[in-house]
Amino acid sequence: MTLPVAREREVALGEAPAPARPARRWSWAHELAVSVVPAAVAVSLALVAWEAWIELRDVKPYLMPAPSRVAERLAADPLFFAEEALHTLEGALLGFVVGAGVAFLLATLMAQARFIERSLFPLAILVKVTPIVAIGPLLTIWFGFGLLPKVFIAALIVFFPIMVNALVGFRSVNPNALALLESLAASRVEVFLKLRLPSSLPYVFAAFRVAVPMSVIGAVVAEWFSGDSGLGRVIYIANNNLDMATAFAGIFSLAFIGVGLFLLMTALERRFLFWHESTLDVR
Repeated sequence: MTLPVAREREVALGEAPAPARPARRWSWAHELAVSVVPAAVAVSLALVAWEAWIELRDVKPYLMPAPSRVAERLAADPLFFAEEALHTLEGALLGFVVGAGVAFLLATLMAQARFIERSLFPLAILVKVTPIVAIGPLLTIWFGFGLLPKVFIAALIVFFPIMVNALVGFRSVNPNALALLESLAASRVEVFLKLRLPSSLPYVFAAFRVAVPMSVIGAVVAEWFSGDSGLGRVIYIANNNLDMATAFAGIFSLAFIGVGLFLLMTALERRFLFWHESTLDVR
């Protein structure tokens, strides 16, 4: 059996052969274990402690259900919670898209001139400090029941963090690269597309990872006031009926949605920002 040319050269020169690369599937398995196992252990310990506290203190089910009761409630009617979760997820994602789009547009305008920032930024702060719970009943009067109030409140919640991070990203450019483009007589559009937009992506994705779970919170708040479906409505009715097992089953479903959206956004960040140091594993 003949050796490859590189291996023949190593043997002839007395060099040690390069170590074989481990199979790719092992690297994926290792990465999955490092990411999932610590979180799974921590969650399992928290659930065990919760269950033990309920049993030792003999807490009544209408005050606090045991995790086993919540799991039984989820297993008893999984399709019901899945359907309600889809209604909440629809409002959250639409609100996220609308809020992120408006925030990105305003940040783009404000990055072009300081006087535009001075004009629009105070209005954005007013939107940020407005209590969402206070305007919830007004949204019911204006838009009625259904999807629109959920989209509106979710968009309001995600708008400010995305706008601020995008604006900071547009301004955080390499001055040498900016001077080079200006020396080449690049237009504002070219500077934005070739320099400001790529520089803003790490900041924007960081805001996305925070804003995506917040959009779910916005959709749930809207469902408390004007929702005719969704997990927020399920939790609200269950609380009124002192059905804590159903209420916590809805809360657990929301937690699954939030974690799933966060992990999805993290995967997208690693996919599109593979070149940035924030996505590199430093050990």
